[in-house]
Amino acid sequence: MEQGELERLYAAMLRIRRFEDTVHLLFLRNEIEGTTHLCQGQEAVSVGVCDVLEPGDTVAATYRGHGACLAMGVDSARLFAELLGRGTGLNGGRGGSMNVVDLAHNVIGCFGIVGGSIGAGTGAALAAQLMEDGTVAVAFFGDGAVNQAYFHECLNLASVRGLPIVYVCENNLYGEWTAMERVTAGGRIAPRADGYGIPAADVDGNDVLAVRQGAQDAVTRAREGGGPTLLECRTYRHKGHSRVDPGKYRPKAEVEAWLARDPLPRLAEQLDPSSVERIGEALDREIEAALEEARAAAFPDPSLPVSATKEA
Repeated sequence: MEQGELERLYAAMLRIRRFEDTVHLLFLRNEIEGTTHLCQGQEAVSVGVCDVLEPGDTVAATYRGHGACLAMGVDSARLFAELLGRGTGLNGGRGGSMNVVDLAHNVIGCFGIVGGSIGAGTGAALAAQLMEDGTVAVAFFGDGAVNQAYFHECLNLASVRGLPIVYVCENNLYGEWTAMERVTAGGRIAPRADGYGIPAADVDGNDVLAVRQGAQDAVTRAREGGGPTLLECRTYRHKGHSRVDPGKYRPKAEVEAWLARDPLPRLAEQLDPSSVERIGEALDREIEAALEEARAAAFPDPSLPVSATKEA
């Protein structure tokens, strides 16, 4: 892959990292109500998958969905505004961190219900098949969702109907505070696709190039009528489950080992140091400007419907 392409992928991941780091600070300053679920460490999954999608393809994400949104081209200022409860937010400042929707960028939702993204993505794939529009749907979900009925029912339907969808499991090894291996029979996720006659791939979720290749194969298969694919991306969240979780239940050695596999430095090793610095400085300015724009926006008028409070 050419250096320009590698730089573009690095910038896309760094944009997510800078955004999430900023959201963390905003939460600590009580500028964000409720809680947030951040994805530092998992950027390679969102970027690697979304990079191979085409206009019209849809994405359903989880409540840890800021990365998927940004990877799909969602405006960071409007995403900040949504989290800050401003009227210029993607959903008029009324959806918050876990319920982001941006149909202009084909993000059909970030779902607070575990496994909800699987159902929504499957529905989008069924619609694409019925309309014969040639698009592909992607459903992101965590390892905790593979033990939900959504997972089994939807993979069964997708296989029977040959739906154009890629199921992407962001396996960060923990469902909230519980280790995946303690509650998942067999301890593996990708092999579960065998029972539904669906091809699967287990890729390094901290290697954006590996994720991208796996996603490209799966998306191409779906677009050409080959049906669904299950893509298991093993990765690791750097922070706790949410901002109220310090993550102390994870062994120190495990955390250190995964931090050493951070997807950003791994890709940066393939770039010129001056390019890494240039991209970093540009992203710092971009995120700062986006936050300033969001903070300056007005809060929504509670007497008006969402459609009248958010930007067109």
